[in-house]
Amino acid sequence: MKLSKTFHYTKVEKKFFKKHKDLLQKYVVVLKQLQQDPFESSLKTHKLKGNLAEYYACSLTYEYRIVLIIKIVDDELVLMNIGSHDEVYR
Repeated sequence: MKLSKTFHYTKVEKKFFKKHKDLLQKYVVVLKQLQQDPFESSLKTHKLKGNLAEYYACSLTYEYRIVLIIKIVDDELVLMNIGSHDEVYR
């Protein structure tokens, strides 16, 4: 699957990894897994509810999530947000 990032995601991603350099290696692994199979059980990908019902989220770690849109028709994953549980679900 193809990965793409929104402008917002790119800004948040840069800021996130300035604070969490220790997660960068794990992030690279998660992105590769997403491309191969976005519903791989270790990613804990799940559909969101409420205002975010059109999105999915997957786990970077227990505390941090990546919010994405999965376009199965286009074989594309659009990364929308990254951060702690509270930050991405606001």
